[in-house]
Amino acid sequence: MITYLRVENASRNWGEVKMFSNLSFCINEGDKVAIVARNGTGKTTLLNIIAGKDSFDSGGFYLNKDIKVGYLEQNPRFDSTLTLFDAVYGSPGKLMETVREYELAIHEHNQQSLHDATAMMDFHQAWNLENKIRQMLSVFKLEDEAMLVGSLSGGQIKRLALVVALISEPDFLMLDEPTNHLDLEMIEWLEEYLLKSRITMLVVTHDRYFLNRVCNEIIEIDSGAAYTYMGNYTEFIQKRAERITNKEIQVERAQNLLRKELEWMRRMPKARTTKAKYRVDAFYELKTRSEYRRNDQQVNIQVKESRLGKKILLLQGINKKFGEKVILDGFTYSFARGERIGIIGQNGTGKSTLLNIITGNIPTDSGEIEQGETVIFGYYQQKGLEFLPGQRVIDVIQDIAEYIDLGNGQQLSAMQFLNQFLFTPEMQHIHVEKLSGGERRRLYLMTILMRNPNFLILDEPTNDLDIATLHVLEEYLISFAGCVLIVSHDRFFMDKIVDHTFIFEGNGTVYDFPGNYSDYRASQKKQAAESKQNELPDKTKTTTTVNQANPDSAKKKFSFKEKREFELLTAELESLEVEKKSLEVLLGNGNLGSEELIKHANRIAEIITLIDQKTDRWLELSEFAG
Repeated sequence: MITYLRVENASRNWGEVKMFSNLSFCINEGDKVAIVARNGTGKTTLLNIIAGKDSFDSGGFYLNKDIKVGYLEQNPRFDSTLTLFDAVYGSPGKLMETVREYELAIHEHNQQSLHDATAMMDFHQAWNLENKIRQMLSVFKLEDEAMLVGSLSGGQIKRLALVVALISEPDFLMLDEPTNHLDLEMIEWLEEYLLKSRITMLVVTHDRYFLNRVCNEIIEIDSGAAYTYMGNYTEFIQKRAERITNKEIQVERAQNLLRKELEWMRRMPKARTTKAKYRVDAFYELKTRSEYRRNDQQVNIQVKESRLGKKILLLQGINKKFGEKVILDGFTYSFARGERIGIIGQNGTGKSTLLNIITGNIPTDSGEIEQGETVIFGYYQQKGLEFLPGQRVIDVIQDIAEYIDLGNGQQLSAMQFLNQFLFTPEMQHIHVEKLSGGERRRLYLMTILMRNPNFLILDEPTNDLDIATLHVLEEYLISFAGCVLIVSHDRFFMDKIVDHTFIFEGNGTVYDFPGNYSDYRASQKKQAAESKQNELPDKTKTTTTVNQANPDSAKKKFSFKEKREFELLTAELESLEVEKKSLEVLLGNGNLGSEELIKHANRIAEIITLIDQKTDRWLELSEFAG
């Protein structure tokens, strides 16, 4: 079995905070491994170190030099002046390197290099690279390949980086939160792609369905150490519980033995310094084991929920367009207390627009909005926390309130409230920009909840939060008595929370589906199966007729493979003409023997045949070359 990565006794601190210590694990060919840990424990730092962008404080790692590595960073960067196509085409990777070597061989008219490069093009199946790039861009809703990278949103840049990571076809692929900024359709495509591919993978993600479906091994970083579990997320949960139980049993046994050893130590005569040294050593070892304490603190969401009256929110005939694009077409809905509604739809269909209309951040084109007097919105936006340079964690909370009302006459100071969200006194005085992505999200969640909302609007709330925090948030939302409206790509989160779902189909069409995400997908699959069975037999003929009526639309495009074939034929025809002329000179000088004359004459006949064949194909391709 080929080892791709081996991490040995690695340690890394961030200031005085220990991320991990003496971390060791191994990844072999074919493994699809996930790293699971709390926010701030160094998951992204670990990937950056393996990618050569950072370093351990101590220890090290081995990365196989014979493999190609791809890396999807949490915050990727590109040259803003490049088009989407050029950003992908110019990226590193076996396919792109093979194509560039082939182009160089053609440019230099080097026949041996061209022969070798052609073989590599065949081996890597690189002839259709342009089509592959366009198809991949289309999958991730980046259809305008001429668009400049500088005009993309943060989510679009993350999707572009994912295209680059996948199109390079690496042997070993590292992914940092790959499902963030993907809609549900894209996530399902990505899962299928990774399942079918032979790529070895190391991924950091909180997406529990992704972990369950794609990964066959999970590494948990807990209290600075690594624990490896074979299997998917479901098996990880079971085996982790067993590990913790076994550890607690061992600690209890150690404590019982310690009490007996302590009695023995106290009875030892003070003068007997050389007696039973092994018992003394065992005593101190037991003492260390018995002092084991799990650092299993969880976020404590304990906030007051403002009273919500009978009248909550009514949207009547809401219409909204951006230019010619219809976002909402007569949308009507009356919200009721205790509803937990999910929103599903492809990117750009208007999910976030509806949230911004409800909260008054975007005006409607027409329609009426009636809001109850007691409604207090808590709007958790996708863009995340906004803070000032140099602002400390404690400053963010104190700028909103010095004390937080928990209800029933209870209050917490800002420092106490931060403690409940796992911000230690030391962390409360560091600058916000130094927090991990997940820690910033947790701080942002605090700023929303401490205002005591009774109508929560959550736009991608699960991005970058660790699984432990997600679990606590889910339990809080299930018991929340007010209204909850959620846009999320996290299918596990949606299935656990929502009662029914708004489905955004595009062109202003929104319908209310009576179920969660999994119910909706099951319904879709059932409809697709029924539609396939009832498909009309003349559908193909209709399509053919349309294409025949529009011959220009069916005109064949000059593909990447055909373009390269055209260039190769041009070079080959030139070479054949040179060889033919050289042989004609030899035949005409009268100095050749009979055998040589026959040999060269036969070769000229072969060349003429080849020239005729290749010229026919060259002429056929030349129709598209212009």
